[in-house]
Amino acid sequence: MSMALPTRAPMMARSGDFPLDAVLVSASLILVCIGLVMVASASSEIAARTYGNSFYLLIKHAVYLLISFGCALAALLTPVSVWKRFDVLLLVASFALLIAVQIPGVGHKVNGSTRWISLGFFTLQGSELVKLFFAVYIAGYLVRRQEEVQNTIVGFIKPLAVLSVIVLLLLEQPDFGAAVVIMTATMGMVFLADVPFKRFLPIITLVLIGIAVIAQWQPYRLERLTTFANPWEHQFGSGYQLTQALIAFGRGEVFGLGLGNSIQKLFYLPEAHTDFLFSITAEELGVVGALTVIVALGCLVIRAFRIGQTAQTQQRLFEAYLAYGIAILLGSQSLINIGVNIGLLPTKGLTLPLVSYGGNSLIITCVMIAVLLRIDLEARLHQAETEGGKRRGR
Repeated sequence: MSMALPTRAPMMARSGDFPLDAVLVSASLILVCIGLVMVASASSEIAARTYGNSFYLLIKHAVYLLISFGCALAALLTPVSVWKRFDVLLLVASFALLIAVQIPGVGHKVNGSTRWISLGFFTLQGSELVKLFFAVYIAGYLVRRQEEVQNTIVGFIKPLAVLSVIVLLLLEQPDFGAAVVIMTATMGMVFLADVPFKRFLPIITLVLIGIAVIAQWQPYRLERLTTFANPWEHQFGSGYQLTQALIAFGRGEVFGLGLGNSIQKLFYLPEAHTDFLFSITAEELGVVGALTVIVALGCLVIRAFRIGQTAQTQQRLFEAYLAYGIAILLGSQSLINIGVNIGLLPTKGLTLPLVSYGGNSLIITCVMIAVLLRIDLEARLHQAETEGGKRRGR
């Protein structure tokens, strides 16, 4: 298989066009830079106490960034057709990863959840890979079975049946956050494949019933669902994490306390450098800093949708559906993380894309961005070839 950029890419660069989507690259770099600075600030105290080195977690985050850029470069050099060719194999890999974490001696348990596979120097979180792998599979399925999905109930149900197995395996870990994000992306991709909305109504009803059953079945989930509505009633109990996050927002006001001056990171707010890094950002950089992150994430998601729209206009449907899937994955995860931080959603362990500390999330998100850039690059080349063919035809 070819792993090199098409030969026309340098010609495009010489003609004055930046060969990659400038908005997507800029938004991603802004988020990465903010994340690097805020991880350095938010993790310093816990790193000093736990590892005896204030820069320990920052160094690890920087290493993860280097690995992420390397993986992103490999994804950028990989033609989209390669992802399409191996979509079923990636589905098999998804099942293998989610089953492997349940095998005693293989799965690594942290804070009551078995989501990681220990590789010695690195712990692999299978659910992060599954987000991308399953989006690739659904994109391929929607192209192969387009008419069946659009016109028959059976064709519509088949990918959702596979999704239900993935979700059950995720809930077994348990990883409710990843399950919600993957469900949202899958349903969004199917909807954007021109499936009538009326077919989604029974599915949406079943999902809501399922969420209610899961909440009742596992009491701690029900507690989370009820606590977030009024965390101050349980300020020193189940609402502790959220109240501390809200205090961080209150301290930050418009312009923040200044970089490095967070009080909540001094062991008041748990997971300050991971799931609740957005709260520390708001405390140190204020509303201005928080809005900068939100705007950058919004630009990233909007550009992903535009890239998908361009590919769909060119009848490159696999690329279009995959871009839509990545856009929904990044958008829904961002909304959930920010919603949790500001108290609009129940507490859920999801990182903020490109910002929070977390090697697996950072690597997979960078790969997703690279896939989007590759889709956009191939769309530009396709357009250039089409226009060149028209000129030669004259």
